[in-house]
Amino acid sequence: MPEATETRILLADDHRLVRRGVRLILDAEPDLTVVAEAGNGAEALEAVRAHDPDLAILDIAMPRMTGLQAAREISRTRPDIRLLMLTMYDNEQYFFEALAAGASGYVLKSVADRDLIEACRSTMRGEPFLYPGAVNALIRNHLERARHGEPPPERAITDREEEILKLIAEGHTSQQIADLLVISVKTVERHRYNLLQELGLKDRLELTRYAIRAGLIQP
Repeated sequence: MPEATETRILLADDHRLVRRGVRLILDAEPDLTVVAEAGNGAEALEAVRAHDPDLAILDIAMPRMTGLQAAREISRTRPDIRLLMLTMYDNEQYFFEALAAGASGYVLKSVADRDLIEACRSTMRGEPFLYPGAVNALIRNHLERARHGEPPPERAITDREEEILKLIAEGHTSQQIADLLVISVKTVERHRYNLLQELGLKDRLELTRYAIRAGLIQP
């Protein structure tokens, strides 16, 4: 019988202890190996370029750039890389955002020791992996929209606006954001103004509250 092909994995989570525990689970399997780790979404994108993994396992809530933001960029630039979201949040909004970002699976950290290995293998076979609660949410959402003849919802803001919103909510100044994203301060301020207008918000505090509700930062 031929040997199983080894799956090269990028693991991104901002908690070092979580990464260590997940890595122990993955590296114990002969067909799975972690080739790179990252502490946020931006580092994950760098690791993709440096290590060329087959599969990226991304935490949803991370500083600088979330796992969802990183997943969208990986899907856009490297559609050959499979994506799994690993999260503590049993949350329908994050689940649907993960699917929209190109993820093939959504695994809860609370049951990672039980589900993660099968999720990796299912994803590499081209099959989706969804925990039972996510399946129920998917069916419920589909039936509700079909009943009302509604199309899938559109995102309220663009990827760039979301990236800037996250950095604003994390407390970065306009100059710091401009330096991080290699754009002008004027461009940052224009995006900030557009965010306030599009979301119907008044100030930085309300932007921060919106970012928390959207899962871009943790309260």
